[in-house]
Amino acid sequence: MLSLVLPKGSLEKATLDLFSSADLSVRRGTDRDYHAAIDDPRVDRVRFLRPQEIPVYVEQGLFDLGITGRDWIEETGADVVSLGELEYSRATSNPVRIVLAVTQTNPAGGGGDLTDGVRVSTDTRS
Repeated sequence: MLSLVLPKGSLEKATLDLFSSADLSVRRGTDRDYHAAIDDPRVDRVRFLRPQEIPVYVEQGLFDLGITGRDWIEETGADVVSLGELEYSRATSNPVRIVLAVTQTNPAGGGGDLTDGVRVSTDTRS
């Protein structure tokens, strides 16, 4: 039996469309439910979680398979195997845009100028 974890948020609709096109429609009570089901005897459990949580849960064996962004795999350092890249991924064949924002009084002119221990935040909005 297979346990799946699917992403909430920006990848959610495209993931649901992908499963639907494969005749594996995901059913849940409301869009906010974290628990779901797929009418296939091979799929035992389906959950929706934040994409940044998925690599760690798969690494820990809580789920057999998860869909998330490659950035979250790298950022979490999770020891998982990437099986491929989905066409609807924002990262597919597109360059990464990085914006460095600091206070006006900060002397940093680029990422290399940041001192050790500086916290970096990421966002997936386009």
